[in-house]
Amino acid sequence: MKNVNKSKRKIKIAVIPGDGIGPEVIAEGVKVINAVSEVLNINIEWEYFPFGADYYLKTGKLITEDDLKTLRKFDAIYLGAIGDPRVPPGILERGIVLALRFYFDQYINLRPVRLLPGVETPLKEKRPEHINFDIIRENTEDFYIGLGGVIKNFRSKEELRIIREIYKIKFDIDIETDSRELAYDIGVITREGAERVIEYSFEYALKNNRSKITFVDKANIIIHMYHLWRETIEEIAKKYPEINYEYEYADAIAMHLVKAPERYQIITAPNLFGDILSDLGAALMGGLGMAPGANINPKGISMFEPIHGSAPKYKGKYVANPIATIWAGALMLRELGIREGHDLILKAIIEVLKEGKVRTYDLGGNSKTYEVGDEIVRKIKILET
Repeated sequence: MKNVNKSKRKIKIAVIPGDGIGPEVIAEGVKVINAVSEVLNINIEWEYFPFGADYYLKTGKLITEDDLKTLRKFDAIYLGAIGDPRVPPGILERGIVLALRFYFDQYINLRPVRLLPGVETPLKEKRPEHINFDIIRENTEDFYIGLGGVIKNFRSKEELRIIREIYKIKFDIDIETDSRELAYDIGVITREGAERVIEYSFEYALKNNRSKITFVDKANIIIHMYHLWRETIEEIAKKYPEINYEYEYADAIAMHLVKAPERYQIITAPNLFGDILSDLGAALMGGLGMAPGANINPKGISMFEPIHGSAPKYKGKYVANPIATIWAGALMLRELGIREGHDLILKAIIEVLKEGKVRTYDLGGNSKTYEVGDEIVRKIKILET
């Protein structure tokens, strides 16, 4: 492969290594992207940010408005993992990860589900040609908007707000109950929010030679939200007669993914169901260490990360599989318009897996995290010559 640019293209990437194994896997992702940047004559400028558990425990800060404004000057965000047992569940995730997704309106969560050669799946007799689909998850609505509350005194009056780039919503809620304690969370689907993820799905199908989209919901039970979801699909589908589409309930598709994953090409789902099905997809492709994720704003700043957590008990042992993070870095290059970089990284990953000599514990080996990164870099240099 030859250099594809006559002059170096400069790209600025904000790196948030995060917690636990995050810094270890991010280091390998940066290493691999640097190798590709040399091949393709791209100038990558990295800047690191400390957001995560240690920073929060030391300063009491998660991520501030000023921090978010600073991140606006970057072309993309590369995230390791967030989460730490020293901090109550949800604080770091909502205060950092969701804050980033909502502030930059990253309304698409894209998760490729591919069984790569040399990797085992728990499904008997299924091979790479059987597990090859994409999950497109709406990323800013549904039941992940973070609005709700707990009522302990039989009555509560709340004013809850959602502020997005495309709309504002205010709920005035007056609740009376004779229950001793009541907890509630609000889910929301808007016409605007549904339109853009559905439109993206059809366009993604065209660009990636996919001919069918499966839309997921529970319209038989959660009527108002998911009937609006389906109405919007029907309207937008008229513009794409060349793409077939179907509906499946979330529980049914979970079963069908295990029985016959080859049925699917693109799965598009609201936020909650998309999250759950993505982890099922990760299991089909060999585990969380193999599963990359992208939080995309097609016209703004996107964020790329593995879908696994911070696994703090493995911190410092260098046993974590970095492939999900490296693959997420490949998705970042593709989203930035560097498809050659994406393809080169994925080819190198496949070559390493097919060879089978260097692999981490989760894939049946005993290689260290950095050894996997080194081997992928070595394959990149071989493929380039």
